[in-house]
Parts: sequence; structure tokens; C-alpha cells
Amino acid sequence: MDFPKCLKCKVGELVPLSDFGSQGAAIHYKAWVCTNPECGFNLKIRNGDLYVNEPINSGANARIR
Repeated sequence: MDFPKCLKCKVGELVPLSDFGSQGAAIHYKAWVCTNPECGFNLKIRNGDLYVNEPINSGANARIR
């Protein structure tokens, strides 16, 4: 599968991320993140709003449900 090049750094690719909603339903393509760690460009959808370049956390302290 080919992913689009990141328009910010032009090095990484934008890859889709999925999540689960509060009721447990899958939410596909909830976020798109650049694969270049030096870039960090991201788009996220939360409650119908689009967020650009929010801070990215490692997930090391993520809560497991």
C-alpha cells in the first residue's frame, strides 16, 4: 500500500492510525502521522473537530483498559 508523502518535511509518509470510541466501536483513520520522527506532523479527529500538530506522546505511560 502506498501512503502519501508528508507535505511538511517531504521525507516521511503519512500513515493512518485507528482507535476505539468510548462505546468500543472501531474508529478507522482517526489520525494521520508522519513517519519521520524529526517532523512530527499529525492530523487528528476528535469529536468531529480536526486538530493539526498536537504534541505526540510516546505512549509509555498509557493506561491499559
